[in-house]
Amino acid sequence: MRRFGVTGLSDSGKTTLVCRLLPRLRARGLRVATVKHAHHGFDLLPAGHPAHAWRAAGAKDIVLAAPDRHAHLRETGDDGEPPLDRLLESVASADLVLIEGYKRGGHDKIEVRRGPGDAPLLAASDPTVVAIASDRPVPEAAALGHPVPVFPIDDVAAIASFVAAHCGAGDSRDSEAIRGAA
Repeated sequence: MRRFGVTGLSDSGKTTLVCRLLPRLRARGLRVATVKHAHHGFDLLPAGHPAHAWRAAGAKDIVLAAPDRHAHLRETGDDGEPPLDRLLESVASADLVLIEGYKRGGHDKIEVRRGPGDAPLLAASDPTVVAIASDRPVPEAAALGHPVPVFPIDDVAAIASFVAAHCGAGDSRDSEAIRGAA
C-alpha cells in the first residue's frame, strides 16, 4: 500500500488540499483512502444516536451498516491511540492512502503553508517532507540543502501528479509536473 502525508500547521489548508487531491487521484484509477489524526477527539455517536446507548452500556466495538457504507468504531479507553501502522491495516485494500496530520510519522509528506511566512519550515527539520504547497513563494526552501519542490497551493493537478509519481502510481505526465515545480 502506498502512503503519502499532508502535513502543516493548524488551519494551513491540509483538509482542503486532501479534498482537492482526491478526485484528481481517483481520476487516475486509484482507490484512495484517507486517515486523519484528530488531536481533539471526535464523537461519531453523539447523545441521541441509537447506537450511543450501546457505547454507554459498555460495547467496545460497534459496527453500523447501511446499503451504501459501514463503519466500525472501537472504544480504546485506557489502551490509548493505536499506532498509525495498525490503523493503515484497515485500509490495506487501497492503492494509496492520504494521511492528514501525523506530523512525526515516518512516511513521506507534503507541507502545506498558507498565510504569513514567519513559521519555520517543517521541511527544515523533517527529511520526510518531500514537497511544499504554498500560497506564496518559499525562498527558504532553496536553502534546505536538498531539493524540495514548491508548488502553488492551487496547482492541484501538479501536486496530484507529484504525489502519484512519488508513490509509484504515476503516468507519463508526472515527470513534467515534477520538473516544472522544482
